[in-house]
Amino acid sequence: MARNKEALLLLLDVGPSMHCVLPEVEKVCSMLVQKKLIYNKYDEVGIVLFGTEDTDNELTTEVGGYQHVVVLRNTKVVDGDIVEALQQLPRGTNGGDFLDAVIVAMDMLIKKFGDTIKGKKRICLITNAQCPIKDPYEGSKEEQVTTIAKQMTAHGMRMESIIMRGKLSQDANKEIMDENDRLLNIFSKETSTRLLYVEDPISLFGALKTRNITPVTVFRGDLEFSPKLRIKVMVYKKTQEEKFPTLKKYSDKAPQSDKFATHEVKIDYEYKSSDDPDKVIPPDQRIKGYRYGPQIVPISTAEWDAVKFKPEKGVKLLGFTDSSNVLRHQYMKEAYVFIAETGNTKAGLAVSALARAMREMNKVAILRCVWRHGQGSVVIGVLTPNVSDRENIPDSFYFNVLPFAEDVREFQFPSFTNFPASCQPNKQQLESAANFIKMLDLAPDGEKEVLLPDFTPNPVLARFYHYLDLKSKHPDAAVPPLDYTLRKITEPETDLVLQNQAVIDSFRRSFDQQGNPLKKPRRLLREKINDEGKENITAPPANLIEYTSIKVEKIGDSTPVQDFEAMISRRDSPDWVLKAINDMKNKIFDMVEDSHEGDNYAKAVECLVALRKGCILEQEPNQFNNFLKHLCNFCQEKNLQSFCEYLATKRVSLIPKTEAIDSDVTDEEARSFSVKSEPKGD
Repeated sequence: MARNKEALLLLLDVGPSMHCVLPEVEKVCSMLVQKKLIYNKYDEVGIVLFGTEDTDNELTTEVGGYQHVVVLRNTKVVDGDIVEALQQLPRGTNGGDFLDAVIVAMDMLIKKFGDTIKGKKRICLITNAQCPIKDPYEGSKEEQVTTIAKQMTAHGMRMESIIMRGKLSQDANKEIMDENDRLLNIFSKETSTRLLYVEDPISLFGALKTRNITPVTVFRGDLEFSPKLRIKVMVYKKTQEEKFPTLKKYSDKAPQSDKFATHEVKIDYEYKSSDDPDKVIPPDQRIKGYRYGPQIVPISTAEWDAVKFKPEKGVKLLGFTDSSNVLRHQYMKEAYVFIAETGNTKAGLAVSALARAMREMNKVAILRCVWRHGQGSVVIGVLTPNVSDRENIPDSFYFNVLPFAEDVREFQFPSFTNFPASCQPNKQQLESAANFIKMLDLAPDGEKEVLLPDFTPNPVLARFYHYLDLKSKHPDAAVPPLDYTLRKITEPETDLVLQNQAVIDSFRRSFDQQGNPLKKPRRLLREKINDEGKENITAPPANLIEYTSIKVEKIGDSTPVQDFEAMISRRDSPDWVLKAINDMKNKIFDMVEDSHEGDNYAKAVECLVALRKGCILEQEPNQFNNFLKHLCNFCQEKNLQSFCEYLATKRVSLIPKTEAIDSDVTDEEARSFSVKSEPKGD
């Protein structure tokens, strides 16, 4: 028997009140079996329907009652037939009594498995719990449910209940629903099983856990606070990324008559000498190497073992800090959970006391962790208290790995304050942007959060499982489009957009969108030489079509700024950028030098601002910085201090690193640079 083998019974409500959501129930249950065919091919699955027109179960024949409950599939090893049955569920005509279905499912599991696979027998109930439960022959409904729950625990069964509660119909009876919720809560408390309420198909896809993974400890040992203070703990992985199943290579060369053929492909590698291609190099004559510049440095296995860092296994406390000092975006890799050693009362009390004290003081702990002997790395992480609000669940800690200095990536972006006043957002724009962001908030005030991580499936994986099942039946099947329910995860909600169309229109009207003539594409256009020896230019990208008609080759006197922008936007040669910058420098020099009582100063500053903007966009900040310094020295030498004074009033500064990463000027240097130079002494 497989170690992780599970016996699962799906209890599905197919009554009239569930008809609107049955298509989603079919999809999620089919996906569950499809994943079991990949990961848990020895699991057994059965299907029980309630709310049907017919009745077909053993308890009805043996003791009577249990009407409108049908055993669609007895528990058996998962196969394609179960998938097909789940994709075509019948629509019932009667109200479903989920308690009858639970008793039928328990009877099936007891008869087939008895006391075997204890703890691996699972019942999954999917209903909206809108239909009344029949009164028992003796006692109350609560007493009956309590008795059933105790029997379920005694036989090692677990039950999870998924209650669909979307938009309720007018026929829904609130009193019946409240009573059913109380009964389901008894199941949850007596058996410590999951009780989930979902309101939309997306949450349904995430609520049904399709993988049965046995938890394995990452670490068992002491949480060491000091040489004299230790707590026995166990560490498990809390979360882990779900990846695609491992694809393997198979061969069709084996004869079809060979029933024991594995069709596996084995690959052998041979290493041969470059001097003698026929000579095979044995493993003991090979050595690994690392590239270091142009050379390869060989390192033997013995040398590599000597270089390796070999820390001792253990988890040690480095210290405590305020929780505000550790930011959420610094968490790396998977999350872990620390619990007290099973059965160790003293360790449980110590963990609980520490967790509650840390929460009260708003502290977190910084740990140094080496999970196992021979581990080649040390983990530094943060331990966060997790205080439980239920009596049967002990207090614990969450652990998240923190980055080292080499892992930190800080991206600095310039502030809007670095831009001129004309580029600053006004009050209306800020208000429109705030309303637009608020409209798309997944957790609005007073409402439930949308797309909760615990209930949001991965649409890429779900699509893969569906296509793999389709491919197994139809080898030539094309890839189907993404399912509508899963597409809602990757696309904006249509109803949300329509309801807030006024906010979107206001946001659009607040911003005047126009092309940037100084923006160039990442790659230069390549030239082609046709058969006749004439040069042609490849078709320009869409964002440059509007400039193809502009063929400015020099900067004129009437419109120097427009000529500069047109010239710098040309992409028929990489030389136009440098030519435009140099021509604009010369034009500014001429304006300043030929000025009479400052009549050209305003136009020269306008050209200087255009040159600064162009150098930022073309990633040539040092061209502008060197020119501005040279211009100030030129004015000082030519007794043109009046231009420097005029330039100082316009606050034209050097280009710092925050505006262009290639700049050699820091923010402090840019702020301290003064274009208003003092006159030279005699």
